[in-house]
Parts: sequence; structure tokens; C-alpha cells
Amino acid sequence: MSTVASSSPPATPSPAPSGIPTESPASTSPETSAQSPAATSPETSAEARAAARPRRALDWRVRFGVLSLIWGFSFLLIKVGTEGYAPFQVTLGRLAFGTAVLAVAMAVKRQRLPRGIRTWGHIAVAALLLNSLPFSLFAFSEQTIPSTLAGICNATSPLWGMALSLVALSEDRPTRRRVAGLGIGFLGVLTVLGVWQGFHGLDLAGTAMALLASLSYPVGWIYLRRTLAGTGHSNLSLSGAQLLMATLQLAVVTPVFTTLPAHFPVVPLLAIVALGALGTGLAFLIQYGLVAEVGPTTAQMVTYFIPVIATAAGVALLGESLTWSTPIGAVIVLAGAALTQSRARAPRP
Repeated sequence: MSTVASSSPPATPSPAPSGIPTESPASTSPETSAQSPAATSPETSAEARAAARPRRALDWRVRFGVLSLIWGFSFLLIKVGTEGYAPFQVTLGRLAFGTAVLAVAMAVKRQRLPRGIRTWGHIAVAALLLNSLPFSLFAFSEQTIPSTLAGICNATSPLWGMALSLVALSEDRPTRRRVAGLGIGFLGVLTVLGVWQGFHGLDLAGTAMALLASLSYPVGWIYLRRTLAGTGHSNLSLSGAQLLMATLQLAVVTPVFTTLPAHFPVVPLLAIVALGALGTGLAFLIQYGLVAEVGPTTAQMVTYFIPVIATAAGVALLGESLTWSTPIGAVIVLAGAALTQSRARAPRP
């Protein structure tokens, strides 16, 4: 979601497939920061706070469901795109169309790109870790593994984030519950991979690339927390700059490692357009609104629906095979991920 995080946010949440991680509860968006003091004071009633929120044409639950479908189908779209184009070309198209959507949104809201060489240097690193690298790795991985497996690998991001936070974020102290969630989650990964069968029938290189892509998200999110938190730029402005930088990165890399296609297959091309415009651009705007309306904790719950939808789409529309260990392992992964994001209830006074 947002590229902005506070200086001391809670546990690392799971980044979405857009490559823009979910905003921390302490972060502020233009909608929340524009509220009057009365709207945020302890004495304000729940009804008053609800009335202060901007009214939306669609209920947040509808938009939550739409976001789940968009990101769940992203892995199917990647698979279809790579059937006609090279992985780097799929990623470049995805980033270009996603950037175009955010550019329109920024123009409508009259927001400008950030300024300053140092800021753009941090944005370049963030773009690599949160967009260029993971998007490309997923595209390469789906040349040899099913889209269902790629979607499940994406769900391991909260587990990687939890493991990294124990080392990189000293203020994020582990609890028994979250450490248990980490162990359960990786047990689920081993179940998905069928470790007792010696990884028989599994493409290790493709699976490793998908897991590395999932690891790249929390690494990038931690980097953002340390470098771009509290810079004063809006979430939309930083995210638009991030996607623009990622597009430029792929525009340099793609011609070096690929050649211009002799022909342009229509269906894969449409998949790339949908992946960028919907799965990257529009999806960000939807979640941006969800975070502002219902908070980041509720908004990030979309992460747990993505592998379910990705699996259903891959099996139903692409005819991908599914063994018993895949859905069982996915459930274990999601249970572990949920525990790593949970917090113990404060004792009542």
C-alpha cells in the first residue's frame, strides 16, 4: 500500500502484490491528517468519527472484495503474460500501465512528485526491492511453476517480515505467540513443497525465485521505514515516484536481456495491461482508500484471501493440478502468518 511508515510502527505487515506495503497504524494519509482535532479527540463518539469520514460510492466491504479478486488474479495474469512475452517485458508493461494510473490520480489530486536527490536515491532502492525485483522474479518463476504455487509463496511475506524484524528492528520485540506463528508458517511452507517426498516433481529454481520475491517485499518495507518515514511527502506522491522509478529501471534492463517481439499476441498483451492498470495501479488506489477509511489492520487482511483466489483461479481457468499438500500447506502458512501479525490483548485495569 503506502510507501510511508512512521518511525516506530508495529510489526511488519504483509506487503501486497502491488509491491507497495500496507501502511502502519501510526502512519497518516491526507484523509486522516486533514481531520479536525475534534474528530480525533478521545471524547469524540464513534458515530461522530464515522460521520467525519468521506462518504464512498461503494461500501468498503465491496471494495475489499474487489481488491482481493484483483490481487488474487494477478498471478494468473502473470502466467498468461509470460506465455507470449519475456518475463522482463511482462514486468515492464505491468509497471508502465500501473504508473500511468497513478499519474492520472496524482494529476486529479494535484499532487507533485517528491524533490531532492537523496529522496530519489531512497526511492530508487525502494523501487528495486518492492517492484522491479519481486515483479521480475514472480514473472520468471511462473515460467516453470504453477500460478497457484506462486500465489501461496507470496503469502509467506509476513513470515519473512517477522523473521527480519527480529534482527533489523530492535523496537519490535518478539512474543511467544509471534515466534510460534513463524515456526508454524514455515512448517506450512514445507508442507506446500512436499518435503517428505524430497521435492519430487517440484521446480526448485522457480520456487526459490517466488520465495525470494516474497522475501524482497519485507526487506523493502523495512528500508522504507528507516529512510522515507516522516519525509512530509504524501503516500500517493511517494508511491507514484516509486513506480515511475521502477519503470525506468526495467526500461533500461529489458532491452539488454530481451529482443523486440516479432509479433504481439493479443491475449498475453491484454493480461499485461490488466496486470498493470488493475493489479498495480487501481489496486493501490483501492487499498489507499481502505486504509484511510477502515484502518491498515483491516485493510491488510486482504493478504489472507489472495492465495485462496490465486489457487481457485489457477485450477479453474488454467487447469493447473492440485495435490492435497498444497491447500493444506497454504492453510498452515496463513495461520502462521496471522499469528505473526497478532498482538496480545492488554490486561483490563
